[in-house]
Amino acid sequence: MTGVDIVHVPYRGGGPALTDLLGGQVQMMFATISSSIGYIRAGNLRVLAVTTAKRSDALPDVPTVSETVAGFEANDWYGLGVTKGTPANIVDKLNMEINAALVDPTMKERLAVLGGAPMPMTPSGFGKLMAGETEKWAKVIKFAGIKAE
Repeated sequence: MTGVDIVHVPYRGGGPALTDLLGGQVQMMFATISSSIGYIRAGNLRVLAVTTAKRSDALPDVPTVSETVAGFEANDWYGLGVTKGTPANIVDKLNMEINAALVDPTMKERLAVLGGAPMPMTPSGFGKLMAGETEKWAKVIKFAGIKAE
């Protein structure tokens, strides 16, 4: 979105990349808040911005990328899926129990400490989220000319 030329260095996961960032082998990375917040709070990493649409409750003084680059947004999220054909009553039960856990004050507090925000939703809502993210990132991949190796 900015035309900045950044060399992508592929890693086998965020852990090794974060280790190299802390060790000075790479100069920057897009890390998840949950993986880096301890290092940020300890003063070992300087965070420049968060990639979410709004500022993070865990790092309220840190600007968003979109405050400088209009329209930029990249989120990390986690979800639970089951195999196709799982009976609806099982899906509904799992959804009910997971959503109950996500609104539990202890769970919400623990997630907040890690920089996370619970996103309780219905199975169809989660399907819409995944479809929207797939469409969004497919456009990025096409625009960037990214090809599978």
